[in-house]
Amino acid sequence: MPWLQLKILSNPEQAESIGDMLTGNGAMAVTFLDAKDSPQYEPKPGEIMLWPETWVMGLFDAKQDMLRVIANLSRAKILGEDFSYQLNPLEDKDWEREWMENFHPMQFGKKLWICPSWRDVPDPDAVNVMLDPGLAFGTGTHETTALCLQWLDSVDLTDKTVIDFGCGSGILGIAALKLGAKRVIGIDIDPQALLASQDNANRNNVGDRIELYLPDDAPDIQGDIVLANILAATLRELKSIISANCKTGGYLVMSGILDTQAQDINHLYSNNYQMQPNAILGEWARVSGCKR
Repeated sequence: MPWLQLKILSNPEQAESIGDMLTGNGAMAVTFLDAKDSPQYEPKPGEIMLWPETWVMGLFDAKQDMLRVIANLSRAKILGEDFSYQLNPLEDKDWEREWMENFHPMQFGKKLWICPSWRDVPDPDAVNVMLDPGLAFGTGTHETTALCLQWLDSVDLTDKTVIDFGCGSGILGIAALKLGAKRVIGIDIDPQALLASQDNANRNNVGDRIELYLPDDAPDIQGDIVLANILAATLRELKSIISANCKTGGYLVMSGILDTQAQDINHLYSNNYQMQPNAILGEWARVSGCKR
């Protein structure tokens, strides 16, 4: 069905209230978008960080009486009668299918491929991970995931136990299992991520070798390899927990780190690890080391 998009420029203090007003006036969805390319990378847990200039965008059915909606909004004190807005028609598309058609098989390293579950594999003899991200983060398209996949492809994982902090879609743990790991323990704060990880593991015939937990339920165990594709602030906060889960002689591989943060994280963990050179892809970094 056809849609209309109403865009209102806001500051971060008013953006959520404007979003609530759009919802109250019939918006089917509300989105916040950076208006000036001012990225915010590290919100605190539970915090929603918006930009100094934020577009608040409401999606409306094209049959909606938008003159009435705008009149209602103009009565709000934070907007006023002469508030600025943009009203644009949107092309009617199947947005889910549009995304699916643009998610292609990707190769990482020499032998590992990540393939959407709805596409044919380009190399049947390669190590192919069939992925349906569902509601969880992790497709391989983001540099942080790519950096971890490249590392996994470069080492011998035979019979290794791998712990994956922030497992998301399960992509890293499943790749590790298909590359030879014996056991994967995935941990995530989002129950939806655990469901997506199990579904993807089952799709790849490794569902019996992956164990998935919320943080409070995770077993007290040390892995040969610990993966942590999470933000730098969390890597700092959980340093003792993450490090304790890596056995002596094991490897810790961290991403979700901006290139400007890499040296700080490297230094933070260097007391307990023989650090490897940082790897950079775009503006993101991978920091890794072997535990002393």
